[in-house]
Amino acid sequence: MNNYKRTLNRLVIFFSFTLGVLHSQVNLKDIEIIRDSYGVPHIYGKTDADTAYGLAWAHAEDNFYTIQKAYLAGNGIISRLNGKKGIGADFVAQFIQSAETVDRLYHTLSNEFKAIMSGYAAGLNSYAKHHSDEVLIPSLFPVTPKKMLIYSQLQLFASNQGDKIVEAIYKNRVDQYEKPIQEDIHGSNLIALSSLKTKINESFLTINTHQPLEGPTSWYEAHLVSEEGTNIIGATFPGAPCILTGANEYLGWTHTVNYPDKIDVYQLEMKNKTTYIVDREEHQLEKKKAKMFIRLLGIRIPIFKTFYQSIYGPALKNKSGVFAIRTPSTTNINALEQWWRMNKARSFSEFYSILEWNALPGYNIGYADRNDTIFYISNGKIPRRDPNYNWQKTLPGNTKKTLWDSYYTTQELPQVVAPQAGYVYNANHSPFYSTDPDENPSSNDYAKAMNYETYNNNRSTRLFDLLSEKDSLSYADFKRIKYDHTLPTPLNYNFVDFNALYEMMPNDYPDVADLLKAIQNWDRVASTDSYGAGAFAVLYYMLGKYYPRLGPSKTFNPLLIYTCLKDAKNHMLKYFGTTRIRLGDFQKLVRGDKELPIFGLPDVVTAMRGNPYKNGQIKINHGESYIAIIRFEKTKTSYESVISYGNSARPDSPHYTDQMEMFQNFQLKTIPFDRKEVLKNASKIYRPK
Repeated sequence: MNNYKRTLNRLVIFFSFTLGVLHSQVNLKDIEIIRDSYGVPHIYGKTDADTAYGLAWAHAEDNFYTIQKAYLAGNGIISRLNGKKGIGADFVAQFIQSAETVDRLYHTLSNEFKAIMSGYAAGLNSYAKHHSDEVLIPSLFPVTPKKMLIYSQLQLFASNQGDKIVEAIYKNRVDQYEKPIQEDIHGSNLIALSSLKTKINESFLTINTHQPLEGPTSWYEAHLVSEEGTNIIGATFPGAPCILTGANEYLGWTHTVNYPDKIDVYQLEMKNKTTYIVDREEHQLEKKKAKMFIRLLGIRIPIFKTFYQSIYGPALKNKSGVFAIRTPSTTNINALEQWWRMNKARSFSEFYSILEWNALPGYNIGYADRNDTIFYISNGKIPRRDPNYNWQKTLPGNTKKTLWDSYYTTQELPQVVAPQAGYVYNANHSPFYSTDPDENPSSNDYAKAMNYETYNNNRSTRLFDLLSEKDSLSYADFKRIKYDHTLPTPLNYNFVDFNALYEMMPNDYPDVADLLKAIQNWDRVASTDSYGAGAFAVLYYMLGKYYPRLGPSKTFNPLLIYTCLKDAKNHMLKYFGTTRIRLGDFQKLVRGDKELPIFGLPDVVTAMRGNPYKNGQIKINHGESYIAIIRFEKTKTSYESVISYGNSARPDSPHYTDQMEMFQNFQLKTIPFDRKEVLKNASKIYRPK
């Protein structure tokens, strides 16, 4: 059967190419890949399309499996591979009608970017042709630019929390759905300093995203160079044809997730099963079907789910009625092109003009450049909404007054340019705390319906303290701040409050007094060898079980904390035989056969979060992932970085785990922009096929 499958794969892919389904102007003789000692690909091409081809080939060499799964999900066919586990993703991909949107708007892309996508797609298809035994679903191939864009639509919809709203409607819980607030499961940090803070003729930028360590939104590092002016180092997601966060020789940027209101839910006023009323006029729901697959006795069986199209957006029926979803991420397909153009910008004015495309549906942006400009913006495609409605709740779908169709411009969003304080920062908290208090944007200047975050969290509290405590910060100080792993006093978890923990008297709780004392006497530093951090970490994960009970206050009282302390003590005794364990005994960074004790806790600057592993331990799966620190001088840009595991997802690769110890020990490697320096550290030089 395996031989039959391999033969079939080869035939399908061979005929896809011989029929000329996808053409590319790429010349393989113009592409060169130089792998450094950490397996990072430095990809050189005559054109940007050449470089995109090389990126696709190199990334496929390191993680073809995840690229394929991402595209399968984005194109609504992952259930063909995963059966029942893929139904949810397939339904959402078809529900938002990405294929139709891409077909309708494909003409809005420039010919230059279409060439980039064609080059990338050709690289993937060539890899599939030469490695057909790795192909998961032959019908995915050939990958086309449109398939790439269709996948990006799903990713951007999910980044706006759209998948969660679809689930809430489907489960008849839309009234219980709360619009997003940043919790400890999310995170990222951005920090930029100008010479006003460094006191030397240099500016600094840190890339410190907190992402899943594996999967379709995990990072891959690359260096892209072309004769068309590209020379950028940074990281990208599987399937993306350009760098999504990084720096070229002139400037750099990074992202954190932000939470303004970017999505709305409407309950339609139904006259009958298919007719709904808007401003006293009748409209007909357009019936559509999503096709998914389950497996029964090894046989793939199609199943179908009905959904509808309304003037507000795609709609679903549940027991309470018919609900439609509207979000700006489904109104354009230009986000990837905007990122690609950000790769090539050489000045702040050029970079800002690219942001004015307003194609990215969200994300904070932190920026620095060699001209000493630093910048922060809570970016997003935010609708202009009628202030007479409560946009935080389900909206009436019977009036065009709630049917927005225009957006705030980039200039109208919260931002800080070149502050006199010399720093900007964000840790998924309020954009109204992004630099010195005298220079922050004011929430009074923004419409209530935009619903920008107004809270701080532990990371933002800590970063502000560290950035403002000294008039000048050296490069060593900058690294120290980036790698800080201390919780503030008092705790400032924005989604829950358990500061009552520190007011409890150990003598009042004798059966957990040892654990309570260990936490209360802890210096709040989340280092691997800390016993206090170990006790706090176990307690933290126990608290999660009781979080749903808290109600609107989200506050743990002493009695509930006492219950959690007992759970924590029982857990520690059961699995470790003692209540005195180090943080590194409890949580591990694990890949393959390598297992390392690791620093960090949810919502410290070096945030880490995990899932149950073995023997009562936690395996980190989210948090510190790709880290880069960039130093801009007038004529030179220095780039240092590290990734949580290594740059390859293949267990047989020497780069599967080769950065884990560096990551564990807060060390960075240098990535040069200059080809001569790249060649000094080359481990392999070759051309893709």
